[in-house]
Amino acid sequence: MQITVTTPALLFPAISLFMLAFTNRFLSLGARIRSLHDQYRQGGDDSLRKQIRNLRKRVHMIRNMQGLGVLSMCSCVLSMICLFEDMIVTGQVLFALSLLFLLSSLFISFLEIRISVQALDILLEDLEQD
Repeated sequence: MQITVTTPALLFPAISLFMLAFTNRFLSLGARIRSLHDQYRQGGDDSLRKQIRNLRKRVHMIRNMQGLGVLSMCSCVLSMICLFEDMIVTGQVLFALSLLFLLSSLFISFLEIRISVQALDILLEDLEQD
């Protein structure tokens, strides 16, 4: 397969949008954690503890998603440099790595979404008990 310098450049907008989405998730989780922390200090119950445990997992997952996104961007840039310097095979390998990093980041995102549904289930269970 022949790729040119512009082929890896096609990933830049996608990676940037995913990184923005991951950062927004991280910021909203941070605000939620601070809010739950205050509620817990005022007299937390088991439901709050479960939610906090869930949020801890999600924050770590988002950190990994962002890290893989950065690795994807870096390998994409290195791929472009190699292709520009006529190191075609190295450029292709780095581009493939970039795609794998992006795919891994998206897979973790999928898992994180599943965990966020579990957090909503905790809240719904709490409401059903009342």
